[in-house]
Amino acid sequence: MFVTDLPRPATGPATALDAFRSIGWLAAVAPSTIERLAAQAMVMRMPRGAQIFDQAEIPTFAQFLLAGSIELLAVRGEEETLVELLRPVDALLPAAVLGALPYLVRARVRDDAVMLLVPAEAFRAAVAADHALCLAVLACQATQFRRQMKLAKAIRLRSAEERVGAFLLALAKARPGANEIRLPIEKRQIASQLGMTRETLSRVLPVLAPHGLRVAGDRLFVDDLAAARTAFPYDPLIDGRDEITPLAAPGGLQ
Repeated sequence: MFVTDLPRPATGPATALDAFRSIGWLAAVAPSTIERLAAQAMVMRMPRGAQIFDQAEIPTFAQFLLAGSIELLAVRGEEETLVELLRPVDALLPAAVLGALPYLVRARVRDDAVMLLVPAEAFRAAVAADHALCLAVLACQATQFRRQMKLAKAIRLRSAEERVGAFLLALAKARPGANEIRLPIEKRQIASQLGMTRETLSRVLPVLAPHGLRVAGDRLFVDDLAAARTAFPYDPLIDGRDEITPLAAPGGLQ
């Protein structure tokens, strides 16, 4: 549910066709569909800080994140709040692309990213024509919806201390045996992601030290993993990770 891994190098395929073939959840899509889309698509490498689109823009491309990371930011005036940090391999807000609707958030590159861009009209036509592609995009949207539902459950069912504890414990679990881990995003962004103010996060962090999780600067120190697991028990219906898994097309439909 939460962003817990560290930045990865922005490496990726050289051609659009190779890029499509590298997306595991598109494996069942007809090769002819992939080849038609690839002929119109392009692979782009984008540096940290590059803005991909702004909220209220109408999508001109369907976009897939192949490497790096992208911040999805809610914007009001000069204020930005992190909604989600996308990791590979994922599609950027396909619901807006399919509906030709305004983006609800701003997208900006956090760690140098490799993107696959497909013209929106061509993508919509392919989704309408290819049953397997339709199922894959549906699975992607379902997984994105479940991520947001789990985050909503965490905010509504867990105290601020429990939310921060679960986030830090997930960091520790992702790096087994590591006693010191760099926080993957800034503290203000952690606070936004967990549905609290930066001040609340600052008050909560010292309270976690007796439970084996200590934060100093941008570092997490895992002093007692067993104590942390006891204090912040794992809930698969909140903390579990969902992979994009398309339904099989019935009767070999394409």
